[in-house]
Amino acid sequence: MMKMYSFPCGGISYEDHTAPLQDSSKIAFLPTISIIPLVQNDGDRLQAVVSIGDTVKEGMLIGWGHTNIHAAVPGRVIRRVFWKNACDQEIEALVIRMGGSFEKLGKREDIFPWDGLSSHDLRRIVSDCGVVEMEGSGRPLAEALRAGGREKRSLVVRCVFDDPWLAADHTLCRERSMAVVEGSLIAAKMAGVNRIVFVFSHRELELGKIFLRQAGGIPSEDSPLPVSLVITGSRYPQRNRRELEIALRNYEKREMTGLGSLMILGPATLAAIYDAVRLRKPVLDRYIAVGGSAVKKPQVMRVRIGTRIGEVFAECGGFVAKPRRIASGSPLQGRIIVDLDEPVMKTTYAAFAMLDNHAGFFEQQNCIGCGECRIVCPVGLDPEELYKKIGRNSPAGQGPGQGCHGCGCCELVCPSRIPLAAAIYSTQGAS
Repeated sequence: MMKMYSFPCGGISYEDHTAPLQDSSKIAFLPTISIIPLVQNDGDRLQAVVSIGDTVKEGMLIGWGHTNIHAAVPGRVIRRVFWKNACDQEIEALVIRMGGSFEKLGKREDIFPWDGLSSHDLRRIVSDCGVVEMEGSGRPLAEALRAGGREKRSLVVRCVFDDPWLAADHTLCRERSMAVVEGSLIAAKMAGVNRIVFVFSHRELELGKIFLRQAGGIPSEDSPLPVSLVITGSRYPQRNRRELEIALRNYEKREMTGLGSLMILGPATLAAIYDAVRLRKPVLDRYIAVGGSAVKKPQVMRVRIGTRIGEVFAECGGFVAKPRRIASGSPLQGRIIVDLDEPVMKTTYAAFAMLDNHAGFFEQQNCIGCGECRIVCPVGLDPEELYKKIGRNSPAGQGPGQGCHGCGCCELVCPSRIPLAAAIYSTQGAS
C-alpha cells in the first residue's frame, strides 16, 4: 500500500453537490459568434494581425504577442468590442461570425514526431501555438520551460483533486491520459528536468498507476527519465503550491530522492503541449466544468475558446431561476462574471451560477468567536484577529498576517458568513 503525503494542519474536506460529475464530457455546439480577447489573464495585450472584414480560417493566428491567440472557428471578423471585467481591467476583443469550412475539426490528424527536435525547437512550436499555463495566470510557457542549466529540478504533474470544481481536469485525465502523459515527457525535454513526478490525490490512485504505466511505454531516443508516482491527501487546499511542496518534501525525505526545485504543471497545460507538438494544433478549445445551484444540468463541456458564457449555460439547460452570483473558477476562489457575453478563455476551467440559498449567501452576522477559522487555516493564521485589524485600519500585511494565500477555508466554515479570506487576501496579497 502506497504512503499518502499531505500538509500538517488546517484545510477542509470540500464537497459541493452542485458541481458536475467527473465521469465524462460533452462536446459543446460550435459558436455562431466568437469573442476572442486580445488581453490575456496576465495582462499581456496582444497585437491584432487581422482587421474588420477579414476572413479567417480555423486555427489562424489573429493576435500576436507573448501568448499568440488563434481563431477557434472559421469566419469573418465583424467588429472589435471593449468592456471592463470585475477587476476593472479593460478587455479588447475581436468578434468573429462563423462561416466557411474547418481546417482541423472532423479531419484526419497528422501525428508529428518530436524525439529528434531540440528543446529550442519544441519551445518555438509551443510558443507559436499559444500554449499558456492553463490552470493559473495564463503566463506563456515557452520561457517558463527554458532549460535550467545545472540546477536539479523535477517536473510535477499536478493531478490533485481537492476541489469538486476541478471536474474538468479530472475528466481530461480520464479521457486523454496518453496526451497528458506524453505532454509531460515533451515538457520535461523542453525544460531539461531530471525527473517526472505524477502527483495524484489518494482517491485517484488507480488513475495514477495508469499514468505511470503509460509513461513507461512511450519510446524515446534519449535515456528515459526517472518517473515517480506520489499520492497525496484530498484535503483542500492540497493542490496549492505551498501545501503541495510540503507533501513532496516529505516524500523526498522518506524516499531519500532528491527532487531539486519543482516545476508544477497541470493536465490541461500538458495536453495543450501535446496538441501543439504532436498535432501542430494551437489552443482552440478546453474542458470546463459548468454547474451551480442555478443550472439545470451541470456537466463537463469541451468548449471552443471565444464561446460566450451565456451559451455554455444554455447548453446545460439554462437556469432554474435567476442566479444571485455568476463566476468563473471555483466558488472558493472564483472571479465574478459581469456579463454573460464574456467569452471562455484559455484559463477558464469552470463556470458556475448560484442561487440565493446556496451556501455563502446568507446574511452576514457578528463574529461569535468560535475559532473554526483558526482550526482550518493551513498556514496557521488567525483570520478572526486579522479581520478585526482591517476594521481598525491596521494593515493585515504586517506581522503575523503575512502568508495568506486566499484559499477561502476560513470563509467557508465561518457560521457568521464573514468574508474573511476576501478581506485579508485583498489587503495584503499572496505571499
